[in-house]
Amino acid sequence: METVAGEWLLADVPMRSRFFLGTAGYPSPDVLRRAIAASGTEVVTLGLKRQLAGDPGRNAFVEIIRASGVRLLPNTAGCRTAHEAIALAHMARELVGTHWIKLEVVGDEHTLQPDPWELHIAAAQLVKDGFEVFPYCTDDLVSAQKLIDAGCRILMPWGAPIGSGQGLLNPWALRTLRARLPQLTLVVDAGIGVPSHAAFAMELGFDAVLVNSAVAQAADPFGWAVRAGRQGHLCGLLAPQDMAVASTPVSGRPFEL
Repeated sequence: METVAGEWLLADVPMRSRFFLGTAGYPSPDVLRRAIAASGTEVVTLGLKRQLAGDPGRNAFVEIIRASGVRLLPNTAGCRTAHEAIALAHMARELVGTHWIKLEVVGDEHTLQPDPWELHIAAAQLVKDGFEVFPYCTDDLVSAQKLIDAGCRILMPWGAPIGSGQGLLNPWALRTLRARLPQLTLVVDAGIGVPSHAAFAMELGFDAVLVNSAVAQAADPFGWAVRAGRQGHLCGLLAPQDMAVASTPVSGRPFEL
């Protein structure tokens, strides 16, 4: 649901930005701060395994992000089983102080494709445990419906494998998800390499996009692309045709009255 002012609801929280930003791989804290500011994002993801591998007592990385005024979305990146992801999600809730969790359970080491079975097990349990679960999933409709049955209100289907920069490899599947799940919050996550990929996802009617690997010094071009794509979707895009349709008729009236 979108208000006249452009606000939308993410897990019942009013938002204005539709651009989620990842925080992995930045060369320095200053670059990360500038990227957050340039993007206009209101939701920033946080890799819990990376955080816990450092000094969780200092929590300095978390504080850098919090100081930017954004909402934290911790993730379970690197988990290979439902059991591992569930345990990490509970640690995240204690460490970060949020019941939001981006649920990732990897099933293949080469593509980093989500494991649909372990993902469903973890999602069902975490929903019961009081989490707002944001599952990172494939673009398969049946798997998506199973996650909805488990209690997920938000899905984050991939556009392409993580970090590949290939854009939206299967637009048909993504269009199908959007058409069959019109009331669900859908965020395209992974594979977005250039601003036009983000704009395309928004033109398809997705609610938001998440970008990490493609963002370096500033995220501003992606922020503009997300806004442009959203406006294109709202205004209505020209449907593709198999044959030419004359844009300048040689007969009839100049306007349809």
